[in-house]
This record gives sequence, C-alpha cells and structure tokens, in this order.
Amino acid sequence: MVAVSTIVHIPKELAERLVAEAAKRDLSIDELAANLLAAGLSTPDPLEAFIGSIHSGREDLGRRHRAIKSEMTEGG
Repeated sequence: MVAVSTIVHIPKELAERLVAEAAKRDLSIDELAANLLAAGLSTPDPLEAFIGSIHSGREDLGRRHRAIKSEMTEGG
C-alpha cells in the first residue's frame, strides 16, 4: 500500500479519542485512522439489513433481494 498525506480537521474531542484509542490498540494514530476510514467507507448500504425483514408479499425476496433492489432502483 502506498501512503499519502492528507490533512483532515477534526474536533479536539475527537482527536483526543483517536489518540487514546490508538494507544489502547497499540497502533499509531495514522494506522487507526486509516483502519477506521477504510471500515467506514466500505460499509454496505444500511438499508440492506432490512430487506426481507417485513412481509412484502414477494415469495422470492429473501433469495433475490439484491436483484430486486437493483430492478427497483435502476428501473428495470
């Protein structure tokens, strides 16, 4: 992985929490920040967890939820 420098301005309280958590995990602040950003940016669609959790009348929703979601959002 090639590292690049980026300046991010965050509230003082958040910076303090980041420093404390990095120390707790025995990581550098850069490592922890990169890990947290990577995890946050790769989070799936939060609504996907609810797909199929309510009776919709569709028998295939549990098996085809991604295809059905795609059909509904892309029009076809």
